[in-house]
Amino acid sequence: MKLVVLLLSMTLSFSAIAAEEKSEAPNPYPEEKTVITEHSTKVGGKTINYKAETGNSFVYNENNEVIGSIFFTAYTQKGAKTKDRPITFAYNGGPGSASVWLHMGTLGPKRVVMDKEGFPLKPPFEMVDNEYSLLDLTDIVFIDPVGTGYSRAHDKGTNEDFHGVWEDISTVSEFIRLYMTRNERWSSPKFLIGESYGTTRSAGIAYHMGQNHGVYFNGIMLVSSVLNFQLDDFNDQMDLLPPVTMLPSYTAAAWYHKKLKAPLDANLQDSIERAKEFALNEYALALLQGDNLEPRKKRAIAERVADFTGLSVDLVMEKDLRISLNDFVHNIKRAEGETIGRLDSRFTTPELDALNKAGYRDPSYMAIHGTYTENLMTYLSTELNYKSDLPYYILGGGVKSWNYEDFYRQNRDISDKLTAAMLRNPDMQVYVGNGYYDFATPFFATEYTFSHMGLPQQLKDNVHMYYYESGHMMYIREFDLIKLKKDLTEFFKKSL
Repeated sequence: MKLVVLLLSMTLSFSAIAAEEKSEAPNPYPEEKTVITEHSTKVGGKTINYKAETGNSFVYNENNEVIGSIFFTAYTQKGAKTKDRPITFAYNGGPGSASVWLHMGTLGPKRVVMDKEGFPLKPPFEMVDNEYSLLDLTDIVFIDPVGTGYSRAHDKGTNEDFHGVWEDISTVSEFIRLYMTRNERWSSPKFLIGESYGTTRSAGIAYHMGQNHGVYFNGIMLVSSVLNFQLDDFNDQMDLLPPVTMLPSYTAAAWYHKKLKAPLDANLQDSIERAKEFALNEYALALLQGDNLEPRKKRAIAERVADFTGLSVDLVMEKDLRISLNDFVHNIKRAEGETIGRLDSRFTTPELDALNKAGYRDPSYMAIHGTYTENLMTYLSTELNYKSDLPYYILGGGVKSWNYEDFYRQNRDISDKLTAAMLRNPDMQVYVGNGYYDFATPFFATEYTFSHMGLPQQLKDNVHMYYYESGHMMYIREFDLIKLKKDLTEFFKKSL
């Protein structure tokens, strides 16, 4: 009996300690506080005088209780009339990524220095004035959702209030609503720009804020778009779409690494178009037949898949015609002892550091992680004069889990919400930027998604697709950074 009592007492003690640890997490933000600095920069030869405001904004629940703080950096042109001046709300994805990539890679007044193809230089790293910033077109507010950057749950809130598909959409929407109210921006032309999972967030915000707050955006910009998560799931053997929608990206990567044979090795665009045609017809039909596919026909399809991927016919046969991302990145350059990147398949690392072994890091992420982190932390403290002892969560550090429950009940596809937002607001324009060497959000999967949204013709004309010969973060390559600025300038003209 004494043993039972002792065990029960120990269990209750451990539970009390755990509860105490959970409830007594320090509150880093006892108040809302921002730092304002003034600057000028040149964009396209034009001098822009602007104000930078950096700090935190409380998030409230339905009972008007504080549940957390969202860290943001806002750039606004001095002297401009807010009624005429567009405002753009920007964020990255993850979920669990801070806005550092869009902020320091393409949109903000400073940008990280890489070489011309987007490969990193040696540390210490540098940043320069960004002559391709969007500040000549719009004010910009960079948002770090809770669990990223310096944003945290606190007071009456927990991470569960923020870390989920619709929790995230609701709380970021509330930040936008409050920012527009406090800064008198309701009558400004309004835009959203998100990258990767940030495109999922954008579709949800356009729907949520249109339906619940009457906020109609002039345009939303989807950089490396992912709206239908079924297209990325190779674990579901019953789903035929992931191998089909990924194939043209394999072809692009194989072309880049010189693994294609004539005539596919001659021209990137021609090779991609041929891969798309094969994927939607012979390949999709073969996968649909499954075990009913005749062995002779299966071998013929395997030979065609090998042609378009640069892989061996034996490997394609071994994988039953379904080449997963893991299969491709480790086999396309196995003869050279290398594996290639997921975010950008142009990048390589020794196969010793492989995806299926402990310690792997995507070589394309390794190339940018330190570069962007170092520059952002220097920039915040020295030029924007924002000081904090908190860890700045670049990617993943503050988000341990994500609630997909309702999203999975909706077939892991938020494109129908974008359709609904466009029907509600038929003037809203949609920019879609795609990197040919991006495996995280493959361009053909994006094309498939938009071709199955059931949009009427007049709304199809509102969707504008652009392509870049780089990866997930196309702006790290100088040529594509310049092209991206040109394309977004064109998009703003269409939207206004």
